Amino acid sequence: MWQLIEPVHAITYFAPACRDAMAEAGMKGFWMGYFAARSAPMGTASATLVEATFYNFAPSLVRRALPNAWERSTPDAIIDARAAAAAIALRQIDPEVDEHARRAVPMLESAAAAARCDGRVLALANQSLPPRTDPVERLWQAATTLREHRGDGHVAALVAFDLRGIESLILASAINPAAATAEHLRQARGWTEAEWDEAVDRLGGRGLLDDNGSPTEAAHILHAQVEAATDEIAWQPYQEGLTETGLDLLRTVLRPVATIAARSGMIPYPNPIGLPAL
Repeated sequence: MWQLIEPVHAITYFAPACRDAMAEAGMKGFWMGYFAARSAPMGTASATLVEATFYNFAPSLVRRALPNAWERSTPDAIIDARAAAAAIALRQIDPEVDEHARRAVPMLESAAAAARCDGRVLALANQSLPPRTDPVERLWQAATTLREHRGDGHVAALVAFDLRGIESLILASAINPAAATAEHLRQARGWTEAEWDEAVDRLGGRGLLDDNGSPTEAAHILHAQVEAATDEIAWQPYQEGLTETGLDLLRTVLRPVATIAARSGMIPYPNPIGLPAL
């Protein structure tokens, strides 16, 4: 489900229409638009709130964007701009997306409404937004709520296994460099070389990286445990919001738009979110 939901959501980070919408809303540069748009459902989010909830971004990167973004626009204006732009982008790449939305939205929204969001700040903020009227905006918003529900659970799993945000990036790149290299993730999340090296040393001290920076058997086991925990607690919305038949149908109707989004050329591969090519 993540591979079907993530491309629909992630178009908001890469499509020209989405970047243009943030600029038109008053955002200065990509990162201000990113942090403002993703955090807007939480209101005028502070830098510290975003650092905690987004988890793996360098504080210095966040603080260059927030709270200055809220002097340039409002959360409500940003929420409207991001949803409208996502719909524009999805229509640009998929002429049949309205039909896909007509079929998928009732099931996606049922799952999103069923999601338990205790302790899941981004998920609850998105789940609590007023419903959109445009069908493709509704498709994107429901996918976004479910995406953030999984993401909040992933952060919870990382915390439970005592991994800091930067450390999770290092392990991800060490275990699967084909998805994203260490240097790619370091730069994409704003960490300095010194901060990265300190985190590498911490992981080495825990026996998770060897002297060459390669992941140990313990690292592979820990990575598998985090992923399994993330999957297990991400399943609840689909289990409680859909029947088995409904879930099978959702997979069927969502796959075309997810595949088109993934193959549109707008989402780069590799990418910092770890999305594989479909």
